Amino acid sequence: MPKEKVIVLMGSKRDYEFASRIGNFLKEEGFPVTCNYNVVSAHKTPKKLLDDLQEYEKSGDNIVLITVAGLSDALSGVVAGYTKYPVIACPPDSEKYGEAKIFSSIATPKGIAVAYIPEPENAAFAAVKILALSNHSLYEKIGRYKRKMEERVYASAEEIRKSQKLKVKG
Repeated sequence: MPKEKVIVLMGSKRDYEFASRIGNFLKEEGFPVTCNYNVVSAHKTPKKLLDDLQEYEKSGDNIVLITVAGLSDALSGVVAGYTKYPVIACPPDSEKYGEAKIFSSIATPKGIAVAYIPEPENAAFAAVKILALSNHSLYEKIGRYKRKMEERVYASAEEIRKSQKLKVKG
């Protein structure tokens, strides 16, 4: 039976602190999805990258690949060009490089699709939603998470409403 996996491909070990937020989110929110990390480089170790991608292809698992790579982010496009799996670019330096980073992550030729989600938690959540297409039991967990987010908004609104009443009285 295929497993649901998020594979996080990092351009270097330095990316792990940022990338670890992906697995932490999945675990904290109770999504039953395996999260594995790997360091590969489209520039420095292209053979390792392609060999590792080939192993993922052979696994038969349901996989979403999240690339976490800085600078030119060739990793996302190369991965998307080689694999059948969805690829989400989640670069650790989006804030620093702004629009240039978006361009380097998703400006790919026709047929090479890369999604761009700069927040690790959102990249993880998008991956779960993709995996839910083949494992419908994840829909329940997604619904629970969405209700939790809604409850936070309602609680915040109530908190603000009460604080405004106190200011008016005081």
